[in-house]
Amino acid sequence: MADSYTKLYAGKAAAGFMSASLLSGETLAKGYLTVLPNVAFKVNLNNFNLAAAAVADATCDFTSAGDVTYVEKALAPKRLQVNRALCKNDWLSTWAGANMRAGLDGTLQSDFATYLISYAGSLVGQQVEKSIWQGAAGNSGEFDGFETLLAADAAVVDVTGTTLNAGNIIAELGKVRDAIPEAVYGQEDSCIFMGTAAFKFYISAQAALGYLNQYHAGSTEANFEGIPLKWCPGMSADKMIAGRKSNMFFATDLEGDMTEVKLLDQTMVDGSDNVNLVMKFNAGVGYSTGADIVLYA
Repeated sequence: MADSYTKLYAGKAAAGFMSASLLSGETLAKGYLTVLPNVAFKVNLNNFNLAAAAVADATCDFTSAGDVTYVEKALAPKRLQVNRALCKNDWLSTWAGANMRAGLDGTLQSDFATYLISYAGSLVGQQVEKSIWQGAAGNSGEFDGFETLLAADAAVVDVTGTTLNAGNIIAELGKVRDAIPEAVYGQEDSCIFMGTAAFKFYISAQAALGYLNQYHAGSTEANFEGIPLKWCPGMSADKMIAGRKSNMFFATDLEGDMTEVKLLDQTMVDGSDNVNLVMKFNAGVGYSTGADIVLYA
């Protein structure tokens, strides 16, 4: 007997929905990272560097100078899914049951089916936001986040952190500022990423210092001495990261045939009142040049 499909999106038809779900977290919604779409398996992040010695005094001859360093790093998104069985009987007494009857022909009303899919999408966005920063591929439903990747990279500029609070956040941000490489400092897309707790501490510190003579009235500007501060709810407490958007990537398959969103009504399959919610997608993060990133941890 054929499955009964209440709602079905698959392949490229799911691109719009999955894009809205994956990009709903603060980090991706605000465009803090470079998004690489349509990555079904893996993508190579290229790091090309020409040494400063390439600039030399002019001569009549062609004299090659300056070492070239070229490194490729693979970013392979992890396959993830949402599988959840829902019983229609649980919704009969709610507003969702207004147009739904119990029994073998009981069906979900279309607008509630859309709500269920959208709700699952928002959950995906929240979980992806967390994985982007503190995820670990060894945990089910997560991929290695920037905190995990950077901590394992000896090339990254490390700054020893402490327990942050409103009294020390200014000084600790100063340590991150001082550690930012000269080639990164002042670039248009460079910034400092902060979690919720750290961001709150900075706002509190600014208010205590009497920002624009407003003190605790009004909002403070989200920058530290001209360096933009980016609030990223998925980050761990007491950690900060400084880097460039052009060097930090989020890869996913938003357009390929591996993307699926399904709400499968099982009534006509096995006689049950269950509805199976199925979502399949992939996601992962990476960077090309570790030496251009500062990890405060």
